[in-house]
Amino acid sequence: MRTDRIFARLDREPEPPKTEIPGMSVTRTVLFGSTLAFYIAIVWAVLIVSWLVTLDWKVMLFRPYEQWPELHAFLDYFVVLGQRGPTAVMVAAWLGWRSWRQHTLRPLLTLGASILLLNVTVGAVKLGLGRLGPHYATEIGSAEMFAGGDIFPSGHTANAVVTWGILAYLATTPRARRWLSVLSAVVALGVGATTVYLGTHWLSDVLLGWAAGLLILLALPWFEPMIGRTEAWIFDVREVWRARRRLAAALPAPAGGPAMPSLFPQRRPSGAEKPVREPVGAGRPSGARASVHLSQRAYTVRSERPSVTPAGSRRPPHADRAGSTARGSTSARPVTGG
Repeated sequence: MRTDRIFARLDREPEPPKTEIPGMSVTRTVLFGSTLAFYIAIVWAVLIVSWLVTLDWKVMLFRPYEQWPELHAFLDYFVVLGQRGPTAVMVAAWLGWRSWRQHTLRPLLTLGASILLLNVTVGAVKLGLGRLGPHYATEIGSAEMFAGGDIFPSGHTANAVVTWGILAYLATTPRARRWLSVLSAVVALGVGATTVYLGTHWLSDVLLGWAAGLLILLALPWFEPMIGRTEAWIFDVREVWRARRRLAAALPAPAGGPAMPSLFPQRRPSGAEKPVREPVGAGRPSGARASVHLSQRAYTVRSERPSVTPAGSRRPPHADRAGSTARGSTSARPVTGG
């Protein structure tokens, strides 16, 4: 699909609605600080192997997937709502349609910024702490930290909070924002609880995943100026590209048509900008490789040649052959005088 058609379609659409870009208000700042404190507390409680680690082991040994096996088939599909790939594609399709209709790239750029923050922050903590999952635990009662794992915090849970919460963040009306906030919260809580049911995450992993995703959503207003500058830069590049296309279309075409490049271009001799051609009538140069000039010769067509009637044999006369011919001929000259 060509980008010029996409931008042309955007130009034909009405102006985007006047949306209020969220800012870092006092309430949002307080929520961000409280969530950050909760995040640090969870990490500290796991590092010191507190009561939270004991609760993790009790839930794991309870084996919820064996208590309610009838839910297992449904929850195997439901947990996909927390995987980064499928959810990013679904949400990006919806936000791309909004960008198409409203002539703005802010929804897609905001989604991209949030996913980038999610990968950097959650990925760094996962690799730094290196906690093993319940299925790979080696010692009962231990926190399984710094053992080469990558499950703390829960990536499914954090991704569900960010990917579905971005819909509520970008809502254009208060009513839509409320409904989308409830929907994203239900999906994020359900995905986190499902990972505990399936035994793929500790309970503390899910708690830290909820906090990590919420921190990204609360911090997005700090990145709004950068998102706005990126959008303006993209549209500026588009205008420059369009101007170049219009200039190229306005230039007159050459009289002889577009010049086709030669398949085998000949290299000019070094030291001369243009080779000197010799006249046809000039003598041959005294060199090993003298140029051969073929002289033009006029040839007549077969119809213009004089007709030739064959008279006798075309072979040259021969003495023996002439004598035999004279003796055997019926029209011999008569001998006179006898």
